[in-house]
Amino acid sequence: MKMSLGLGSVLVPLLTLSLLVSISSAEISGKVGVNYGQLGNNLPSPSRSVELIKSLKAKRVKIYDANPEILKALKNTDIQVSIMVPNQLISNISHNQTLADQWVLSNVVPFYPDTMIRYLLVGNEILSSYSDTQTWYDLVPAMRKIKNSLRAHGIRKIKVGTPSAMDVLESSFPPSNGTFRSDIASRVIKPMLQFLNRTKSFFFLDVYPYFPWSTDPINIKLDYALFESKNTTYWDPVSGLTYTNLFDQMVDAVIFGMKRLGYPDIRIWIAETGWPNGGDYDQIGCNIYNAATYNRNVVKKFTSDPPVGTPARPGRVLPSFIFALYNENQKTGAGTERHFGLLNPDGSNVYEMDLSGETPESEYKPLPKPTNNEPYKGKIWCMVAKVANMSEVGSALSYACSQGNKTCDPIQPRGRCYKPDSLFWHASYAFSSYWAQFKKVGGTCYFNGLATQTIKDPSYGSCKFPGVTL
Repeated sequence: MKMSLGLGSVLVPLLTLSLLVSISSAEISGKVGVNYGQLGNNLPSPSRSVELIKSLKAKRVKIYDANPEILKALKNTDIQVSIMVPNQLISNISHNQTLADQWVLSNVVPFYPDTMIRYLLVGNEILSSYSDTQTWYDLVPAMRKIKNSLRAHGIRKIKVGTPSAMDVLESSFPPSNGTFRSDIASRVIKPMLQFLNRTKSFFFLDVYPYFPWSTDPINIKLDYALFESKNTTYWDPVSGLTYTNLFDQMVDAVIFGMKRLGYPDIRIWIAETGWPNGGDYDQIGCNIYNAATYNRNVVKKFTSDPPVGTPARPGRVLPSFIFALYNENQKTGAGTERHFGLLNPDGSNVYEMDLSGETPESEYKPLPKPTNNEPYKGKIWCMVAKVANMSEVGSALSYACSQGNKTCDPIQPRGRCYKPDSLFWHASYAFSSYWAQFKKVGGTCYFNGLATQTIKDPSYGSCKFPGVTL
């Protein structure tokens, strides 16, 4: 009788607790999403893309605008959606509630709630990408006005935030020393944390262990960056916490940074994370093997049940979006920028991936062995890409020749590289000469997608192409 009475007396509290847990889980689950970028001229349609997102078993998707065709394609699916206010609108919205109201009326109201918009991000990495510091100071006021607009329309299920890169910190090592940059800490970050705390939103964070590893592969072990470390750990001498992977170190540095500003409990949302599946010859470790290993391992972490969290917040759910859905051929910058996709533009897998985390490793096909985990040793040249639009190459040639000291002298009439007198060869020489001169100060072999690297010496006869020696 006592046991029965005891069971009856705790049953109602247990059911209540169970209900609370289920409500909490519904609000913030470990189900993994994907970032759907659109910077490609060869990508599938929105409706086809939604089918591909489903095939990856993604339960959330983040887009970098409020593309109406994509939002229509996501209608009546069970996929939670994050949309974004463009960077260039932030300042105007921050000073104008009517403009914020109009943006929400045009980009949210027509689709909600049939499309499960749950997150509205104001700008993308504003605190990294904008040299105009006024935009930094306009960020939080814009977030407040967007939130006001949502409330005015009776929309209370959408969280407002903004994604930040790791460079919002001026110190991240050891993690316990995490400190926000002095130029934004008091004027931007603290008011933002106050807003996130008051609205029960998230600090959206872009975390890429690839970048710190690739800049210091001697001191940071690759296995530690890929969640594959068996023996490597790091002990934080101040917090006493032990780390087994680079990702946790990076996230906890931000957690300690928030704590330092008086906000120790704001939830983290991993807005982007991933690993490049390809890149340029002068980039290390960007290959299919490492990309699949990292993404499968990080998904395993995100979907663990019970949640594992990080050393600073053990047992806490980390909601997330993996970057990215596609390899996007119009992204600018180094080759890795165009090689973060889980899928090729034709919809085929770059490698097999299950974002639910349910597929055991043994069921995946073997991966190609990595060939660039060590830095390339040798010479690299910069040539006009085979797929380049030659009608655009002329202006890129003019740009390259206008920048340097005698960059293009050898391709002038009577110069040793003037013949063959072709746009392809003249531009290739100019690109390679420019890159050889300016790589050390940030020059790239890209030229808006018109150039590509080669390790085959294009020199001929007395015409010697300048190159970059690694």
